[in-house]
Amino acid sequence: MNKIHLFLLSLFPTLVVSCDASSGETIPVSSVPLADPCVLFHDGVYYAYGTNPDNRIGVYTSRNLRVWETEHEALNTDGMWGEHLFWAPEVYYIKERNRFLMYYSSDDRICAAWSDSPSGPFVQEEKKPMLDDRCVDNTLFVDDDGQAYVFFNRFDDGMTVWGAELEDDLVTIRPETMKRCLYSSQKWEEMWGKVNEGAFVTKHNGIYYMIYSGNGYGSPYYGIGFATASSPLGPWTKYDKNPVLQKPANLIGSGHSTLFRDKRGRLKIVFHAHHDDKSVLPRTMYTADVSFGKEPVPVIRISKITSTKLKR
Repeated sequence: MNKIHLFLLSLFPTLVVSCDASSGETIPVSSVPLADPCVLFHDGVYYAYGTNPDNRIGVYTSRNLRVWETEHEALNTDGMWGEHLFWAPEVYYIKERNRFLMYYSSDDRICAAWSDSPSGPFVQEEKKPMLDDRCVDNTLFVDDDGQAYVFFNRFDDGMTVWGAELEDDLVTIRPETMKRCLYSSQKWEEMWGKVNEGAFVTKHNGIYYMIYSGNGYGSPYYGIGFATASSPLGPWTKYDKNPVLQKPANLIGSGHSTLFRDKRGRLKIVFHAHHDDKSVLPRTMYTADVSFGKEPVPVIRISKITSTKLKR
């Protein structure tokens, strides 16, 4: 098996996450209208992808993670499989191909497309979903031995997180390996439907970590928890003090996060929140610093939540 190098972020530890934003702190409302965000740093530029309000997948660029410009439409949905509900893109640089891979959802199916540039255009090599089953929010994890895995949400018993092995092409799922990884099992996850979704997987010191969101995205209690495992497909054990990020400061509906490293190698998190306490849409993108506590409890603290501003 060829070793696949995934350039979304470096490996890092992630156990306990806490937000140091006090209840009295006010975080300015972001103006970059992205939900389910992902940030890729490549050749000195940050690229942000996410769910757009207009059913299109665009790309925004920044040099400083604060002020963002609209690049253009990254995925031209005309001629692609599916007709609507294009959302939750994640983009990865695949070194072996010197190409960029986008995972995204369309018509409640998971899809993949390739591009020679992080700005796109991303194009499906074969116009079909990765699975015929109804599922969304696919994310890629590549283990140390080069084996690739996909994780995604399925609409069973509310919404649950499943995983499976991939072939070396990174788009073909091995159906015999499909396994349910997470399902709603903690009270905080059931305040607005039974929902586990938006998974993101990484590894540290031989332990696998899955960050996920609980509750329906429209709930003000939408938040983030995590689980750990000794193998990529589990069994997964949830942290018993979840949620680890929920309603930080004045933000509500905060979730569907991914992690990345900035140009200085510092660990960052990107997530979305509701527009305000009266309107869910348009959801907007926020970033924050992530720092580490000391052993024996490796605590990660989310601090300095930063709004994103769209350059006019």
